[in-house]
Amino acid sequence: MAQDSGQQHPLSIYFGIWGLLFVISFFSYMVDYLNFQGTLRWTLILIFMFLKAGLIVAIFMHMAWERLALKIAILGPPVALLVLVWLMAYEADYTFLTRIVFFGEGAPLPLHH
Repeated sequence: MAQDSGQQHPLSIYFGIWGLLFVISFFSYMVDYLNFQGTLRWTLILIFMFLKAGLIVAIFMHMAWERLALKIAILGPPVALLVLVWLMAYEADYTFLTRIVFFGEGAPLPLHH
């Protein structure tokens, strides 16, 4: 019988990250419980969301132990999409303001079909 050899990670890492996810989730719920408003609320929600997602991908999906080339191949396309979405959102204000300048302040906006 041939034995399968592979890398084993101590269970303490998984239990520690599991506990950390509970702590981050607690803080995430506290944002709603303490009734934060406006930009601070959404900033904290996004920070906690990205922290939890990053920990899950890094530890539970074993990304922390992969080679750099595989990390770039998996994480590169979503990062590129986020940059493109940011560029579209950035240009949306410019396009809207250009329409106002061209058509005038009181001109109706075109309807979407």
